[in-house]
Amino acid sequence: MQLHHLHPKFDKLQKKHGSPRLDSVYGCGCINNPNVCFIFMNPTGKNIASNKEWQGLKAPWLGTKNTWSLFRKIGIISQKTADKIASMKPSDWDYDFSNLVYKEISKNGVFVTNLGKCTQDDASHIHDSVFKEYLELLNQEISEINPKKIICFGNQVSSIFLENPVKVSENRKKYVIKNINGKDFKVYPVYYPVGQGMRNMPLAIEDIKFAIQF
Repeated sequence: MQLHHLHPKFDKLQKKHGSPRLDSVYGCGCINNPNVCFIFMNPTGKNIASNKEWQGLKAPWLGTKNTWSLFRKIGIISQKTADKIASMKPSDWDYDFSNLVYKEISKNGVFVTNLGKCTQDDASHIHDSVFKEYLELLNQEISEINPKKIICFGNQVSSIFLENPVKVSENRKKYVIKNINGKDFKVYPVYYPVGQGMRNMPLAIEDIKFAIQF
């Protein structure tokens, strides 16, 4: 479910740009031609997998809630899984349940990653220059998993990944072609639906459903 050979490179950048008390969090899910790859911004200490004592899967959004609600509404986790997550405290997550959730995501043909794997203590703004240091590795990650479509969340992530200024509000339900290693990928910029972007979750759901048929 993960490209383990890339992890040392992400860990090197974590030491440079991330919190010294936290670990990198890596992309996870279907790594063989998934239906869609979701690209978020960067992990924070709210993810229990970022804890250095956590010996299980270090994957996006473990121990959190809002993103799993999004995933349920677009059909990539079951209602049973979503209900259990909604009832859990961060400390209730364990290694087995984390693996179970990502096996379900993988089975549904989805890979979840972040533009930057530099885990921060909180959701403070990260400068473009930091994210750009991850771009080559993200391109390699995308090239290897070979997704049918890509969803980029938010203006900053979309602009850096596409290497052109992007306003999601002007690109709803539209895709941009990005060429990586000679292969064209369809990239859909959508609203960031987490944190301060929670108000945009209905729009993000609408646009993702338009782009992807699960």
